[in-house]
Amino acid sequence: MKRAPTLFEAASCFLFLAVIIGVGFGYYDIPIQPLLLLSAAYAAFIAYRVGLTWEDMEKGIATRLNTAMPAIFIIFAVGVIVGTWIYSGTVPMLIYYGLLIIDPTYFLVTAFVITAVVSVATGTAWGSSATAGVALMGIAIEMNVPLGIAAGAIISGAIFGDKLSPLSDTTNLSALVAEVDLYDHIKHMLWTTIPSSLAGLIVWFIVGMNLDTGTASSDNVMGLTSELSAIFNWNIFMLLPFVIILWGAFSRKPIVPVMLLSSVAAVFIGMFSNGFSFVDGFTAMANGFSVDMVNPNSEFSETVSSLLNRGGIFSMVTIVVTIFCGYAFAGIVEAAGCLDRILESFTRWVQSSWQIVGSTILGSILIVFTAGVASISIIMMGVLMKDVYKKNGMDGLNLSRTLEDSGTMILGFVPWGVSAIYYLEVLGVGVGDYWMWAIPCYLCIVFAMIYAATGIGIKKLKEAEG
Repeated sequence: MKRAPTLFEAASCFLFLAVIIGVGFGYYDIPIQPLLLLSAAYAAFIAYRVGLTWEDMEKGIATRLNTAMPAIFIIFAVGVIVGTWIYSGTVPMLIYYGLLIIDPTYFLVTAFVITAVVSVATGTAWGSSATAGVALMGIAIEMNVPLGIAAGAIISGAIFGDKLSPLSDTTNLSALVAEVDLYDHIKHMLWTTIPSSLAGLIVWFIVGMNLDTGTASSDNVMGLTSELSAIFNWNIFMLLPFVIILWGAFSRKPIVPVMLLSSVAAVFIGMFSNGFSFVDGFTAMANGFSVDMVNPNSEFSETVSSLLNRGGIFSMVTIVVTIFCGYAFAGIVEAAGCLDRILESFTRWVQSSWQIVGSTILGSILIVFTAGVASISIIMMGVLMKDVYKKNGMDGLNLSRTLEDSGTMILGFVPWGVSAIYYLEVLGVGVGDYWMWAIPCYLCIVFAMIYAATGIGIKKLKEAEG
């Protein structure tokens, strides 16, 4: 007979996860996937203690994986886009002109603005990171901008745009769960998003003014641009794949079909513009682009090879495997009722605004670090806290904003999470290098708590009714 887990049993699952990941991954640098499976095995032991059968656990895992399938489709589509957009010359052209136009002193500020604009337009932080982000990282390498700092600014801009885009899945989900208007939700998020982003821009500007980019000589830049020009024949049609993505975003078309359409267009552009073979175009979809596609006998610098040899469906396999391993743990823990048990204990003592917002933040972070995705925390904390906010006279907009501040914005800091592994694969920089420079991502929580403690920016129910 199934019973509810005790608080100790529920908490022990997360404690085991924290210890095994912290020691194994953080200290011994053991791959994260087997550590997640080991954590899932311990969670299965607790689930068995409370009366679950293996079939019950399998259903829990399957239910969790079902919610991840849209994200997995996007991940594979992004792999295809990266490979084909390099094949077509779209990404290399952005790098080429970026090197000629962007001032190294203002690179960090520019990187944030560019990825933010692209992300708002497309509604996906992943898409902007894989396109504009990849190009900007290539520029950062040649300008000798520290890659951790560059990635922090790029990821911050990508998440900023994702958070404020009406096309974003997490933005729509937060508004839906909290039962508020989508555009009111976006407007209310400006309270935390704008000041945290301004703080980031100030820091990046100061850092940029003091960066030693003197070694990024014009000879280095000219050498790279010359090699790129030798491979690709620049023309305006190379922007078509990006235009297709923007068209799909503004016309609210399903993102995956639009991404695949953009990739097919990129293949034809690569064939006719650069003279690449048709077969290589589809090879780029699967295995990514390779400079060997240009001419097997040609020799290119290590910089160009590392910049262009990337993308493809199979480059995303690590991320998908991690999702499966992480969801094994999350699905079992949820099926056993461990999450519900812990979250219920949060709500027993909350009365004031700062306690309510603080509980939402703590609960969201707990779930994000457990599941590795933001959607689960948004749904669970939204359902759990919705009535608590209303009972204390707080408008649902405060809930929807906090769900994103502590979910969408924090996700990139989870080393075993989908986003962090994605950014590592696409940008080549890990959490340990960029977290400190993704300033808006953690300052949103700080501003959320300041508002909750002072009452500033906290909308009351009577304000909405009046």
